[in-house]
Amino acid sequence: MSDRTTSTNGDAAKAAAEQAAEALEPEAGLLDFLDPMAFGQALAQVGAGLARHPAEAFRAGARYATGLVEAGAAVAVRALGGEAPGPTAPAPKDRRFTDPTWQENPAYFGLLQAYLLSARLSRELVEAADLEEPAAGKAQFAAELYLDALAPSNYLLGNPAAIKKAFETGGMSLVRGFRNFLEDLAENGGMPRQVELSAFAVGENLAATPGKVVFRNELMELIQYTPQTESVYEVPLLCSPPWINKYYIMDLAPGRSFIEWAVAHGHTVFAISYRNPDESLRDVSLDEYLTRGPEAALSVVEEITGAPQANVAGLCIGGTLTAMLLAQFAGAGDERVRSATLLNTLVDFSEPGPLGAFADAKTVAGLARKMERRGYLDGAEIARTFNVLRANDLIWSYVGSNWLMGEHPPAFDILAWNADSTRLPAALHSFYLRSCYVDNEFARGELELDGTRLDPAAITPDLYVLAAKEDHIAPWRSSFKAVRLFSGSDVRFVLTSSGHIAGIVNPPSDKSSHWTGDEPTTDPEEWFASATRHQGSWWEDWATWAAARAGDRRKPPRTGSKTHPMLGDAPGTYVHGK
Repeated sequence: MSDRTTSTNGDAAKAAAEQAAEALEPEAGLLDFLDPMAFGQALAQVGAGLARHPAEAFRAGARYATGLVEAGAAVAVRALGGEAPGPTAPAPKDRRFTDPTWQENPAYFGLLQAYLLSARLSRELVEAADLEEPAAGKAQFAAELYLDALAPSNYLLGNPAAIKKAFETGGMSLVRGFRNFLEDLAENGGMPRQVELSAFAVGENLAATPGKVVFRNELMELIQYTPQTESVYEVPLLCSPPWINKYYIMDLAPGRSFIEWAVAHGHTVFAISYRNPDESLRDVSLDEYLTRGPEAALSVVEEITGAPQANVAGLCIGGTLTAMLLAQFAGAGDERVRSATLLNTLVDFSEPGPLGAFADAKTVAGLARKMERRGYLDGAEIARTFNVLRANDLIWSYVGSNWLMGEHPPAFDILAWNADSTRLPAALHSFYLRSCYVDNEFARGELELDGTRLDPAAITPDLYVLAAKEDHIAPWRSSFKAVRLFSGSDVRFVLTSSGHIAGIVNPPSDKSSHWTGDEPTTDPEEWFASATRHQGSWWEDWATWAAARAGDRRKPPRTGSKTHPMLGDAPGTYVHGK
């Protein structure tokens, strides 16, 4: 194979990995909602709904029939050497049909049109059934799952790129693909691998920012990072990651690490690394994650640095927990937090996006019973659930590249982190789903933790609220609701490009962009209409905002103390827990 062909294939693998990273929304695994009975019942309700709305069903069928006629005519024109557009086209970001053969070959063009028209019909029929939630969301999800599975690109004869590669390699790509399939069947539960894990090692080229573990309890280790500047800001920074994933999404590969960026910009940074729980932690509550997590960490940070206040940066569920901590502190008159950064965080779950359809009381109760038997939700189950949630990006794209074309998955840091799954304690997870997704207690001022009723309006520290434009787990318009909830704070709302994870791993680059507005309103569309788009990463905007709230410069504090001695090198021991 030529160097040019090899380069092209490498570029394609990298592009596929980047698309998968855009799709990564690990919190989707929180719900573990894949109940075949529930989806079957939802699809049955579609049939009943169409019987109640025959006119809408007829219109969808007529549109489908008309589309087939138009597609047939376009295929005939193309077969005679002419040019004719089809009645439908794949989405701009749909990489399944980017090979030129789909447009240049009349037979493949007709196959593509038939698939896209069938997909459109299925979606229109689900919509025409006019179901109520959560049945509507479940039916829509089931339909998309089937449509993704039936795409012609998932099969050898329907994938022109795979056929061409088989000819170019004398059939060796098919041999390699079959070998990949057998390896995945034996070692990866029959799912195609997404990443070449051998290229990464935690502590070497992931979670590699130098530091020391200075505290450990039953739930978490606290890491203090080695300063990289001659002077540092007097107010330290505590990073509060989500407990559903390993913490090092905040300290990814060198050059792509938010923690490394903060340290290099003069902050004394600490980070929580949660333990991977087992059955012994089945009864650990959200209260305990609050008190033995960020609250305990703040006490250690204060003792080591001598600073009476700290800034906190919370990511995803870690941001939700940070908001709850601020409300608890407000009720107790505790002023240890000067400012907080909430990254892709939901605090108001009234409109949680696609996941809301699967977080109804019945589904959550069923998951609670399942977890109660074992004491935790297994990380492998979470990963499988999440992969199916975004099957086109996280399953079928790798069926095409790994099994049909015989390629090896790329070495990509975000996907390596995503494969490093964790478990969830039963009591914590059940309470979180009920109180947040089902009852939305925190936003309503009804959530009680550690004996304190939490009022988000009582929070007064300055807040930097970041949301991602393509985020489906914490939709940006839902994240924007923090502006209204935190009415007692000075809130800076920033919108970044990309999705839930790629929007956070966002080092300065010409590919990045973000939007800012001086005065957040209560309406996200109004805010966006007047916001200013900036080329570059939100990291740079945050660095300026955080510096203004970090105090004067001082000599770097010691690492650890007599009370909290150094227990070992970062990234510690909990991060390696399997």
